[in-house]
Amino acid sequence: MLVRQADNVLSILEFFAERQGPATVADMTAHFGWPRSSTFNMVATLVERGYLYEPRARGAYYPTARWQVMAQAVAAAEPVPVELIRLLDRLAEEIGETVWIAGAGGLDVVMLEVRESPQLIRYAARPGMRLPIHVTGSGQALMSRMSGAEREALLKRIRYVRYNRNTPMDAETVRGQIAQSQARGWFMSSSAYSSDLGGVALPVKRGERHFAVTAAGPEARVLPRMEEIAAMLRRGIEEECGAQALTAA
Repeated sequence: MLVRQADNVLSILEFFAERQGPATVADMTAHFGWPRSSTFNMVATLVERGYLYEPRARGAYYPTARWQVMAQAVAAAEPVPVELIRLLDRLAEEIGETVWIAGAGGLDVVMLEVRESPQLIRYAARPGMRLPIHVTGSGQALMSRMSGAEREALLKRIRYVRYNRNTPMDAETVRGQIAQSQARGWFMSSSAYSSDLGGVALPVKRGERHFAVTAAGPEARVLPRMEEIAAMLRRGIEEECGAQALTAA
């Protein structure tokens, strides 16, 4: 369920992140196609709460640093472990594709930290992006670390919608893919959610938390390299986090 007002506020923040400069209410109204009165009321509320200000006092607004302060406070309470950040930077350089650290969030897998590939044609991803947990290598890697009862309860809640040509369409298929990946030693996806996108993932444990480390890019580049990429992920995890990070116990 999407709560429209909350969605609109987040859209305003994303708008400024892309625009990289002040904007008037008219600019936002034109961009989103919202009624001017509704847009003005949202902007006025954000100004009143200290999240927007007028840098030039001409009716153009821009976010204040309060967003950053709040985000840092939230992240500090449960940050991605520093060794995983170090691992991500290493893998981005070694593999040359987009890499990320993800965690489970209900029926979704959530990207927590991302390093985009510098290549012109690449998988575009960002922190906070959510994907259905059962269709991706990241998600199935995380599901493999759940107890049997927890995984079965999740499989019963999933709506099996066809996103792409290789989307698993029932719980039995997902179970089979997870088992196959565990036997192989790494998880993968290929045009299961995004067209012509291939990815390789491994689960990693830090303390009591489970994460997935993933590299993904165009199938033409990634599919021939899947075993190589999986080996690079495994080696990186072992050297940055220790071999025990790859075990479920």
